[in-house]
This record gives sequence, structure tokens and C-alpha cells, in this order.
Amino acid sequence: MKNEKLSADEYDALKEVARGLKLGERISACIGRNTKRLSGLKMFSIARNGHITLTEKGQQALFLRRCVLGLRAVAAGGDVKLDTDVATFLGKKAHIVARDGGYDITDKGRESLADIEAQGI
Repeated sequence: MKNEKLSADEYDALKEVARGLKLGERISACIGRNTKRLSGLKMFSIARNGHITLTEKGQQALFLRRCVLGLRAVAAGGDVKLDTDVATFLGKKAHIVARDGGYDITDKGRESLADIEAQGI
């Protein structure tokens, strides 16, 4: 079983590729450092012409990262602005509830966040 825990640098590389690279554009050092591992984990797809694209698995990893960061922000308190897709997902999973001006974390959300922290994600 492969270790699929990603570093902040690897998430940055995923974000850069998700934004889109033009054909023939030089890749950044961040992408260059992480291409081998992320393509090995099937999060990047590299075409024969060298064009790098994000796979569905890579898109899912980025989305889950945004959900974890959003849940942490809600847990920290204050009026947090979440992306619609993240708020919808966390709401459907009963991790957050909407309130005037923001969101509140539920008991289920706290339990999930505790599990995430215990795993070191």
C-alpha cells in the first residue's frame, strides 16, 4: 500500500496543474519536484508530448483538502466564507449547519475533525 499522505508542496503542485498549463509552457519548480510521485499516485497524467493534466483522483484530493481546511476554519469560529461546493458537501455530511453570517460545526463534524487530526492529515 502506497503512502498517499501529501505534503503542502505536493498540494501546491496539484493546484498549479488544476489551474491549467498551456501546451509548451514551462512547468514550475514546484511541479517539477513533485511530478514523479504525483504521477505515480495517479494524480497527474502526463501525455506523450509532456502535457500534464490533473486526473480525477487528483481533483478529489484537492476537493477533500478544501473540505478539511473549511471544516477547520469553521471549528476555529468566526464568520467563515466557504466555497459553495465545500459548504454543500459538509452540510450533506452533517458536519456543519448554516447560520446567519456563517456556519457552525456539528458534533459529527467535531468527531470527524478529531479523527483527521489523529491521522495527521
